[in-house]
Amino acid sequence: MIRLEKFDKNDYDRLINWIDSEQSMIQFSGPIFNFPITFEQLDKYINADNRLIYKVINSETSEIIGHAELNNIDKKNSNARICRILIGDKQNRNKGFGKTLIQELIRIGFEDLKLHRLDLGVYDFNEQAIKCYKDCGLEIEGLFKENSKVGNEYWSTYNMSIINRN
Repeated sequence: MIRLEKFDKNDYDRLINWIDSEQSMIQFSGPIFNFPITFEQLDKYINADNRLIYKVINSETSEIIGHAELNNIDKKNSNARICRILIGDKQNRNKGFGKTLIQELIRIGFEDLKLHRLDLGVYDFNEQAIKCYKDCGLEIEGLFKENSKVGNEYWSTYNMSIINRN
């Protein structure tokens, strides 16, 4: 259904176009970027250590439909963070791509990287993403209450994780 390939400079414009508001940027990336996202910010992003950044490609159409990352890859402690998950065009949402993407990131983390633990953060109002993550085997560990200020609001973040039991 999907394949992952390395995200590079040729993908910048597409990602920038998908992120059309400060709120969508924060939901996608947390505090890592400032809105609007620029090429300079993305240059720093792709050159940071301990992360694998992917573009998500629909295997059937070869269309680039999303973005994903494994970050904070810690080989000593055998864990990493799933982050910056996005199915970019709204027409590709609710078709199973997100679930397949998370399953593939888990496979990469556990099989290719031989990690023991993967985790992620998700805003508590993003019920669709939370359901997807639970369907993929992640469990809620806790809630960081009102830990992100967005405009005049505070957003709370669930931390979710999955352990490699194989």
